[in-house]
Amino acid sequence: MTKDGGAVGITVEDPGDPRLSDYTDLTDVQLRRRREPAEGLFIAEGEKVIRRALRAGYAMRSMLLTPRWAEAMRDVVEEVRAPVYTVSPEVAERVTGYHVHRGALASMHRKPLPAPEDLLAGAPRQVAVLEGITDHTNVGAVYRSAAALGIDAVLLSPDCADPLYRRSVKVSMGAVFSVPYARVEDWPHGLRAVRDAGYPLLALTPDPAATPLGRVPREVLRRCAVMLGSEGHGLSSRALGAADLRVRIPMAHEIDSLNIAAAAAVGFYALAEAGGRAGDG
Repeated sequence: MTKDGGAVGITVEDPGDPRLSDYTDLTDVQLRRRREPAEGLFIAEGEKVIRRALRAGYAMRSMLLTPRWAEAMRDVVEEVRAPVYTVSPEVAERVTGYHVHRGALASMHRKPLPAPEDLLAGAPRQVAVLEGITDHTNVGAVYRSAAALGIDAVLLSPDCADPLYRRSVKVSMGAVFSVPYARVEDWPHGLRAVRDAGYPLLALTPDPAATPLGRVPREVLRRCAVMLGSEGHGLSSRALGAADLRVRIPMAHEIDSLNIAAAAAVGFYALAEAGGRAGDG
């Protein structure tokens, strides 16, 4: 420990050391998808993301550093009360399964997820509802737009990818820590809680019969829940049936739709503009 009670680096040379178990096989998606929620952990990668996770109130389990990054992370090392393991780049690659070019990884404790009703009780103005988005990159991209454009909360269907999976966190640049979320386990019947809390459900769809976003009354957009579906299939018929209104982004040049990351950004901007937040800086 340092003189003020913080942790010091512990040099580890054996990639099979059990103290590094949180970081093993990070490229095995199926294994990590099962293991991380079950063990209550997630991995933050890179200096900026680790700092953002700490600022968001996530407690650190441990940190894995290569010597080159020890100085950059010195203040964190001195503050956290968790073991900090220093390894060579070669050991880091053997443990994780890939070249850790950012040189810093942290295993963080997850927080208990709130029930959807409790999340909505916090009176968010605008909510994103994601259905069936199983690609971690897409989830991270949607979260980055949600955070940047002022979405207050996110609700996930049971089959949505984990926002705290390493790839989601990395693509979002830590934005997943900024927007609270909950899972709606009873899908889509659990969406009744959204409507009961006073949020009209807007289904974003490429259907030409849907209402263009620009024609939706601003008072509706100021307090609503906008639903987005997966990249390939969009929202399911059950989710569309639960919506109060189907809305679309007008397309030109015979393009039928945008990818989910772009559609989310456009939709969230429309909500931000209606709420007076667009261009606030």
